Amino acid sequence: MASLNRPGQPKSGFLQSVEARRNARRWVRAEQSVIVILLVAATFVSVLTTIGIIVTLIKESFGFFQDVSVWEFITGTKWAPLFEPQSFGVLPLIGGTLLAAGIAGIVALTLGLGAAIYLSEYAPDRVRRIIKPILEVLAGIPTVVYGFFALSFVTPLLQSFLPIPVIFNVLSAGIVMGLMIMPMVSTLSEDAMVAVPRPLRDAAYALGATRFEVAVKVVVPAALPGIVASFILALSRAIGETLIVTIAAGATPNLTLNPLESIQTMTAYIVQVSLGETPQGTLVFKTIFAVGLVLFLMTLAMNIAGRWIVRRYTERY
Repeated sequence: MASLNRPGQPKSGFLQSVEARRNARRWVRAEQSVIVILLVAATFVSVLTTIGIIVTLIKESFGFFQDVSVWEFITGTKWAPLFEPQSFGVLPLIGGTLLAAGIAGIVALTLGLGAAIYLSEYAPDRVRRIIKPILEVLAGIPTVVYGFFALSFVTPLLQSFLPIPVIFNVLSAGIVMGLMIMPMVSTLSEDAMVAVPRPLRDAAYALGATRFEVAVKVVVPAALPGIVASFILALSRAIGETLIVTIAAGATPNLTLNPLESIQTMTAYIVQVSLGETPQGTLVFKTIFAVGLVLFLMTLAMNIAGRWIVRRYTERY
């Protein structure tokens, strides 16, 4: 048997190999510990940022609701905090936001889902590789460009065959906003459809289904969780959009369902007050936090509803 090395003697090759493996394992454990610490830190940064936003909105909104009743705020139909007599009914801003986002959602879902079905079920690989990057370019165009495009091109085009009395209207803003978020719907929906197992399609074809029937009755229901997630994400993006509605939809807090009229969204009002000369700490300044809190709650409710829909259809299919 080989004897252990005495102090001062060079280590044998076997002992050097064992020590090298131990050092390597120590380095691996140290690297894993550092990676875990960095990942936990990144997670806590995201969580703390969210908590900080919520605390700021609630704190500043609490000061606003000390002077304005919550009931007046959520049920009032007139919004005029910058004029005398002041009115703080937020319903016109909520209505304008939902109207603009609804038009954008219809445009994005119709065009985006149609493009996703074509790319996943009909388009050859060569066509898909060309069209998909072109669609994704739309998501990279600055929103201010979309806003002036709506104001200078879409609105005059609509005025040529619709009785739009003013240049500012929610219809043109909603249409252009829908074009902006369409790549989000089409890309994510197409990825969800491509992930549907091929045997499902083959089984439907074996039963005599046409390509359109396979796409609509088999692929779309199977990919519905991904489609719903993409639509909720895109609609949340539309609700939080600022520049397009600020430029093209106007700044009239008007409670209406007429898409040909001018409206003001919550984000447009926040921009209007934030870029003005409103002194910090005043009641008018605190309105932006109250409106921001409503916007946050709307987005949160949408995400909760989206997760419920995704979970329900995931269990079903």
